[in-house]
Amino acid sequence: MSAPLYSHTDWGGFLKTAQALQARGHAVTWVSQEGLRGAVERAGLPFMSVDKTGWLWPPPPAPDLSTLAPADAVMLRYRRALDTWLSEDLVGAAVEAILALAQEVGQPDLIVTDPFLTAAALAAEALDLPLVVCGWIAQQDLDDEFLFPVQKSLGSESRDRLDRLCRRFGLIGRSFSPGPTPSILSPHLHVSYFSRRWYAAEEEHLLPQTLFVGGSPEILQDDAPAWLSAIPAEAPLALVTLGTTFAGELGFFSWAAQAAARAGCIPVVVIGYHPYTADEKAQLKAALPPGTRLLNWAPFDHLLPRTSLIFHHGGMGTTHAALLHGVPQIVVPHAADQRGQARRAAQAKVGLNLSAHDVRQGMLLQAALALRADDQVAQTCREFARELAALGGPERAADAVEGLLAGA
Repeated sequence: MSAPLYSHTDWGGFLKTAQALQARGHAVTWVSQEGLRGAVERAGLPFMSVDKTGWLWPPPPAPDLSTLAPADAVMLRYRRALDTWLSEDLVGAAVEAILALAQEVGQPDLIVTDPFLTAAALAAEALDLPLVVCGWIAQQDLDDEFLFPVQKSLGSESRDRLDRLCRRFGLIGRSFSPGPTPSILSPHLHVSYFSRRWYAAEEEHLLPQTLFVGGSPEILQDDAPAWLSAIPAEAPLALVTLGTTFAGELGFFSWAAQAAARAGCIPVVVIGYHPYTADEKAQLKAALPPGTRLLNWAPFDHLLPRTSLIFHHGGMGTTHAALLHGVPQIVVPHAADQRGQARRAAQAKVGLNLSAHDVRQGMLLQAALALRADDQVAQTCREFARELAALGGPERAADAVEGLLAGA
């Protein structure tokens, strides 16, 4: 099960794990909202749709954060993230839809979910099924003293929302962490497509149901898109993206593209399918440096082997893809897990962690110039890619799911 966004089939290897299980003879069915059917079926997997998955998409239009005080902007980003994955009405409707589907087609043996699908975790408890979380570690909650004020405030609100949902369905919340900032926590298995070293600073908080499987770049089966093939092979490229959920901040795209161009790279700006107005798109195009490629989507497996630098938000899938391909990263996190990814990129010495304030102060250019000139960072990125490749990837994840099935 996943939210109805293509990025939520990723997390570093989620969809590939489903494909690996199917190839071994298991009856795998992907469940999400109808808009994801085409992508899943093109991957060769059976698909069933539900009206709601509990995920708020598309998000409401983002206000102009540049007009807000930094603390207010951070609070708004966190609240938007909370409303995206834990809106009570949407999650409740999704749980009902999942339970109805199980009654209609027969109860599965387990549920495998993306890390932010609250309804899947609640439904697994209601159906008394094992739950597997793909793309996120199992860890102890941080104590209150380690939380930002915004996390404390919204953590309390998220706990209240979750408690009301549990009461509605007669559950105890066995698949959620018990601390001040609840998140999905399977007692059975969490698959991370990173390595233990990526979480070195959090080692003491890791729980034993976490399995690190790494991953490898996709073996290309098709030709590169024409726009990419037309760029000379020796030209250094810089990818600029904010994923899907946080793609509404157009200023980031233009600032990062300008920094990339001044650092000697051809910018490739990927803006997703956010509902931009015609005026917004025109303004963005006018602000980009000459030669920029502006796209809604780009095939990472073709683009990243040719990429020298990536500017992004710290989304799990984007961060993972950059690591697999050994690309130095400049991470500007917005909310939720992205701050952790940005911090880990800096700790692992594969990139830099900048704040929104840093960006407004013009530090994207200094960051780009520094990474472009640092051979040690490039070497560390290549070493990390080799480490991830050695862990087994989705096939090892499939082994673990099979082991859970055998013991159920």
